[in-house]
Amino acid sequence: MSSGPFRLAIAGVVLLGLSCGTAASAASCGRSPAKEAFDVQGLKSELMVTALSCKAQERYNAFVGKFRSTLLAEEQRLNTYFRTTYGKRAQVEHDDYITQLANVQSEKGLQSGTVFCSQRIAMFDEVTALDDEHDLSNYVQAKDIVQPATFETCAAPAVEKSTETRSRRRSARRA
Repeated sequence: MSSGPFRLAIAGVVLLGLSCGTAASAASCGRSPAKEAFDVQGLKSELMVTALSCKAQERYNAFVGKFRSTLLAEEQRLNTYFRTTYGKRAQVEHDDYITQLANVQSEKGLQSGTVFCSQRIAMFDEVTALDDEHDLSNYVQAKDIVQPATFETCAAPAVEKSTETRSRRRSARRA
C-alpha cells in the first residue's frame, strides 16, 4: 500500500483533534493496571504514527504480531475502563480517546519536523529487543508516553475484577 493515503489520514486526524486539548504525560500512579493499559495503547499508537510517517509499516506489523496477546489483553482492560467509567457512552469516549491520542502524537511528530523519523525509528529496534510481556510492561513504564490531557489513566479497573463483579451481579439477580 502507498503511504500517501496514510499521511493524509494522519493529517486529517491531527486537524480534527487540535481542539481536543493539550498533551500531558499521565499522572504518576505507579504500576496500576490502568496506567499500564493506557501506556501500552499509547506506545502502540506512537509506533503506528511512526510507521505511517516513516514508511515502517512492516516493523509495526512485526511489533503487533510479537505482542498480539498482550496488546489484546490491554485493549480489553481499556474497554473495561471505558464501560465502567462511561457506561452507555463507553464506545464514544473510547473512540474519542483513540482519536485524541493519535492527534497528540501526530502533533508531536509535526513539531519535530524533518528529524522525526531519525529520532523515532529507533523505537522499533527497542521493542524488537524485548522478549515478552514483562519486558514490554517495563518498557512502557520507563517511557514518557504522551497521553491526551482529558483522560484519567490511573483509575481503570482490572479486567478480572470487573468480570467477577458482573458474575456476582448475575448470581444475585438469579437468587
